[in-house]
This record gives sequence, C-alpha cells and structure tokens, in this order.
Amino acid sequence: MPKVGMEPIRRQQLIDATRACIGESGFAATTVQSIAKRAGVSAGIIAHYFGNKLGLLEATMRELLQQLKLDLIGRLPANPTAEQRIDAIIETNFSKTQTDPLSAKTWLAFWSSAMHEPTFARLQRINEKRLHSNLRYSFKQLNHPAPNQAAGTLAALIDGLWLRGALSPDGIQADRCIALCRHQTELLISVAKQHSNNTETA
Repeated sequence: MPKVGMEPIRRQQLIDATRACIGESGFAATTVQSIAKRAGVSAGIIAHYFGNKLGLLEATMRELLQQLKLDLIGRLPANPTAEQRIDAIIETNFSKTQTDPLSAKTWLAFWSSAMHEPTFARLQRINEKRLHSNLRYSFKQLNHPAPNQAAGTLAALIDGLWLRGALSPDGIQADRCIALCRHQTELLISVAKQHSNNTETA
C-alpha cells in the first residue's frame, strides 16, 4: 500500500507518468527511473512513497477504479430504474477514462500482474464482485428468473469485448461494444418480462 502524505498534484504527476511509460514501453520495460524522469522527480521520492513500480501500478489502478466508480455514480439519475442502472454500467465500462490506449495498457499490465501479486488479485476480485453485484441487483429488480446467471452473462460480455478491443490494433470500439451489450441486455430483459407474465397468469 503506497504511503500517505504526498501532495495530490505530485502524486497525479507520477500516476500520469506511470500510465505513459507503460503505454510507451510496456510494464516489463518500465522502470522506476523512467517514471521518475518523465514525472520530473527523483527515483528516491518514488521509492519513499510507493516502494517500487508495483506500488505505482497499484496507485494507478486504484485511481482508475475510483474513476470507474465515480463515473457510474455521475451517470445515474436520481432513483434510477433497473434498466437505467444496467445501461449506466455498460456505458461506464466503455467510457473514455477506461478505454483510451494508456488506460487499456495499464489495465492489461494490472491483470497480468494480478496472477502473481496478491494485492492486485484482491483488487481484481473486488472489481469483479462490484460489477456482478450491481448487475445482479438490477436483474433481480426486473424479476429475472436467474439474476445471478444474467449478471454473469452480461459481465462476461462486457469484459470479453473490452479485452478483445484492448488487444486489437484498432483499440476498443466503445460505440460498437455498447451496442452489443445493449442488445444482450434487451434479450435478458425480455426473459424477465416473459417470466413476469407467466407468473401473473399462473
């Protein structure tokens, strides 16, 4: 866990520099020295506040996850319907802050490291559970007969489209991904409506 006490502006400079270095050279080739040089600080400052480049990646990912959370909150109207919540979740996961080339490469570096670093693995589990929980709650509101399965289906589609786009030379095509997720959502909602109709006529 990075230490507290660093000025927010300087901290943001280091996070931006980390994303830029990962985007330019990849995480394996990124060093504390290259990040420090790009941010205009000494490597000693990074070592003091973050320990190493893994600490910087953790801080960078925590910011991306916080942006994801705040973006979702900002997209939700007061007292949103289940449909509005699902749509906001889809749009948020394909928002510019999560899909621009630097963010995409940072996410990929994080996922790769999560296979070996317990702290990153825990952050990823939290992120997965948050997405699944929000979707499950919405499908349960819609009276879907299998809200857990519906949430898992849409979450897998969101993650799969995001990952395929991130690995593509053309990058993540957000509009196309959102359209595909909305189409799947319509199919899942139709199942919920049919279930409700069957329940009422039973």
